[in-house]
Amino acid sequence: MAKRDYYEVLGVGREASEDDLKKAYRKLAMKYHPDRNQGDADAEGRFKEVNEAYDTLKDADKRAAYDRFGHAAFEGGMGGGGNGGGHPFGGGGFEDIFEEMFGRFGGRSGGGRAASGRGADLRQEVHISMEEAFAGTKKTIRVPSSVQCEACTGTGAEGGKPSSQTCGTCRGAGKVRAQQGFFLIERTCPTCNGSGQIIKNPCKVCQGAGRVQRDRTLNVTIPAGVEDGTRIRLSGEGEAGLRGAPAGDLYVDIGVHAHPIFQREGPNIMVRVPLRMTQAALGGAVEVPSIDGSRASVKIPAGTQTGDNFRLRGKGFSVLRSAARGDMYVQVVVETPQNLTPRQRELLEAFEAEASKGGSPESEGFFAKVKEFWDGLGR
Repeated sequence: MAKRDYYEVLGVGREASEDDLKKAYRKLAMKYHPDRNQGDADAEGRFKEVNEAYDTLKDADKRAAYDRFGHAAFEGGMGGGGNGGGHPFGGGGFEDIFEEMFGRFGGRSGGGRAASGRGADLRQEVHISMEEAFAGTKKTIRVPSSVQCEACTGTGAEGGKPSSQTCGTCRGAGKVRAQQGFFLIERTCPTCNGSGQIIKNPCKVCQGAGRVQRDRTLNVTIPAGVEDGTRIRLSGEGEAGLRGAPAGDLYVDIGVHAHPIFQREGPNIMVRVPLRMTQAALGGAVEVPSIDGSRASVKIPAGTQTGDNFRLRGKGFSVLRSAARGDMYVQVVVETPQNLTPRQRELLEAFEAEASKGGSPESEGFFAKVKEFWDGLGR
């Protein structure tokens, strides 16, 4: 079955920004995640398709190659070295193009990915609550990936005992050359993937690759203090390498849900507490919640105004890789009463009559300046 266009998979246009791609990916990944659609093979297929599309389009270089060549930019056996027409550079994808032209990609010397056979890195999103981000937690995730073939113990050979012969395409060099105009381009041999050898007795389960497709379940420890967008690297938990080569890494991106009461600013926690007008005027104590579920008493001095902040030291988030801890800030919002009863209105009118004699320095100061301004204009 032909692959669908990656932009179509994510439901975005070709001019989509990085933010547009990320928003579309998160929405679809949550919709089709295996944990939400257990036993649904169609949803699992869509989840893998969405991941593949986003992994390509989020990378500027890969996206440029895809926009130019489409899926052919990442498929092997297409052009060069007598393999037929198609992609002008041949090889196994955009990364190989750079390896062939410049001899390096991402810090690796020529031969690179295909020669080493290292497994691909994987990416997974995990969403947690703010309470879990505060205390730390453990999550179990399902990772669709390639794993080492058990039948051949990753060797790619039947029974785990490889019998190899020199590759006839590259004659054991692991590389082939192709003339492209004025350039002589050297690339990884597509037949032996750069090893220079071909397995004579390939495993019937994995067809000689040394790995098979299978979902894995992993337990991920999320430390206290993680922020939205934190990335955790699990070394060696990516796709299995070809024929016993090292596995790739798994990158877990943490998403933290918004909280109905608390807001976070770095290691600090903010909570807005509404006060009745009389509470703010007379002062007193209010009880506020902490993110860990405990309660804290905050002393409110008489005359407190909207926007005043009260700090509770050490009540914030832990700072990753540090013994430091943030604070909790209680921000006061003075609420004006509404829907007054006749008695409340009577009391407030009596209060207003007394308040006009003084006691509101900010208001009095402002209107004094207004009077000076008008007097200066002769009004």
